[in-house]
Amino acid sequence: MARPRGKISVVCQNENCSHYLKETGKNIIKRGFNRAKHRQYFCFNCNQYFVETKGTPIYQKKLKEQKIKSICRELVEKKGVRAISRTHHVNKNTVSDLLDDLANHAKQMTDYLVHDLKLETYEVDEILTFVKKNKKHLTAKQIYSLDQARQQLRHA
Repeated sequence: MARPRGKISVVCQNENCSHYLKETGKNIIKRGFNRAKHRQYFCFNCNQYFVETKGTPIYQKKLKEQKIKSICRELVEKKGVRAISRTHHVNKNTVSDLLDDLANHAKQMTDYLVHDLKLETYEVDEILTFVKKNKKHLTAKQIYSLDQARQQLRHA
């Protein structure tokens, strides 16, 4: 008798799948790791592989996740792009591209909250403020994304 599957918290990332981003009815299993050492998953509904980082700002980045987190910590400290590139020995374009990806991710989240959930911009700002107050449980990357989202709301 086979043992039951463990709980998998990821959802299908294939836009053509009938269970795209749906928690109910998903049929996903773990299928090893890719070359970047990210966990791979397989969806039986659409017969597609995807990795755990898809849909995040670190998807398809050549830098290690630890280095990206370190760069994000320094971005939160409002350190300059050139200074970060010198201290981490990466190109300044790499840092600015990562910064753009983080800002785009924050913008997508804000757009989802405003358009899809029909929240007002001041409500989204209140949510982001509340979440930031509870930052004991947040990573530096999440805090930075919240700051970017709040800035974009103010300029909208």
